[in-house]
Amino acid sequence: MYGLWRPRVLGAWKVPATGPVILAVNHSHNIDGPMVMGVAPRPTHFLIKKEAFTGPLDPFLTGIGQLKVDRAAADRTAIGQALGVLAAGGVLGIFPEGTRGEGDFASLRAGLAYFAVRSGAPIVPVAVLGSAERPGRLIKALPPLRSRVDVVFGDPFEAGDGSGRRTRKALDEATERIRKQLTSHLENARRLTGRRATLE
Repeated sequence: MYGLWRPRVLGAWKVPATGPVILAVNHSHNIDGPMVMGVAPRPTHFLIKKEAFTGPLDPFLTGIGQLKVDRAAADRTAIGQALGVLAAGGVLGIFPEGTRGEGDFASLRAGLAYFAVRSGAPIVPVAVLGSAERPGRLIKALPPLRSRVDVVFGDPFEAGDGSGRRTRKALDEATERIRKQLTSHLENARRLTGRRATLE
């Protein structure tokens, strides 16, 4: 990542040094996940759509501990693996919007709330800004080489209400709590980096 682009990493010290953590990352470009993996202060295991595990990428992604998930169904294997990462005190990376979009956390899925409430792991919001501003000249699918990409880590927070309840109502409330925190972090990250919302 540092060889191809110029990442500016802010707030990495906010990621707890030990214990289970969930990184909730906005997703507006394909390089957002690899960028966070490359600059995060701890090894991160991302839940990645199974379609990405093709050809030589399959053994590579599996080899570096990434988790294959089938988005078309309730993938019990992926859920178990993700909870296993957290139970072992590891870092789980999630794109809470479920798929690449505007990267503004507007359409959260319930998966993030489930993992947070079930495991009790704190969530650290992560904003990746600049990856989708403009296409590169050489490879249109990537940001311009040596362009600046900002990765801003936020303050950890608890998604649950402390009761440990995992009812539909509790998960809905946790999802709303998460949405507010992530949206607020994204606004702060844009102010901090000088990135205008219209560019993302």
